[in-house]
Amino acid sequence: MNRLADRLAPWILIGLLLAGWEGACRALAIPSYRLPPPSAVAAALIANAPLLLASAWNTFAMAMIALALASFVACTIALAASLSNPLQRAVGPLAVALQVTPVVALAPLIQIWAGIDHPKAAVVALTAVVAFFPIYSGAVAGLSASDPDLERLFDLYGATPLQGLAKLRIPSAVPFLLEGHKVAVGLSLVGAVVAEFAAGSGGSQGLAWRILEAGNRLQTARMIAALVVLAMMGGALHAAFSALERRLLARWLGR
Repeated sequence: MNRLADRLAPWILIGLLLAGWEGACRALAIPSYRLPPPSAVAAALIANAPLLLASAWNTFAMAMIALALASFVACTIALAASLSNPLQRAVGPLAVALQVTPVVALAPLIQIWAGIDHPKAAVVALTAVVAFFPIYSGAVAGLSASDPDLERLFDLYGATPLQGLAKLRIPSAVPFLLEGHKVAVGLSLVGAVVAEFAAGSGGSQGLAWRILEAGNRLQTARMIAALVVLAMMGGALHAAFSALERRLLARWLGR
């Protein structure tokens, strides 16, 4: 019974919030262009479902391409840095500087490099910048988290640095890598939308473009419908990566 209540609690809260929102909009006669009721948002979601789904796919595709690019670059640099302490100390400040720089500030520069005719390339590049740091920091932390006694044992048996990396450090880094990628997948979706806003989303036709388009026409219900699709996509991605993490960690712990 308690387990059922735990599962139903979020849905009950959402239902209460939606009911309060609907009632407030009707009782206070709030104009729909300011705050449409949930019923109007649902109608806009149904009416624009094909267009919103197509735009969601564009945003999703660019986010996943950027995530794969960020993962490859971050893991490659982290592996190289794990074999060289001077390289790790050199890369660290640059990675932090890249992380704390707002993506909006980088957008004009990336757009010039990508070209006005290639907005998708600019969006992918900006999103990869956002997703880079959590993967890199997780990889570096994981590659440095191996058991010191096992490292001494490897040294005792004359293992080369590459053997220690392949047989000890990388297996030890699996939980950190999974956590870094789980954080990065959410950031990649956020970064893709922000990059679409900043880098000229008209050519990419993602969800950010639908939000801008609806906002310019004061179609607030359609804007919120696009946000609902974005939130559902983000929740599905997080759930998928969480399930993958649990499965891989169960196998990792079993080994």
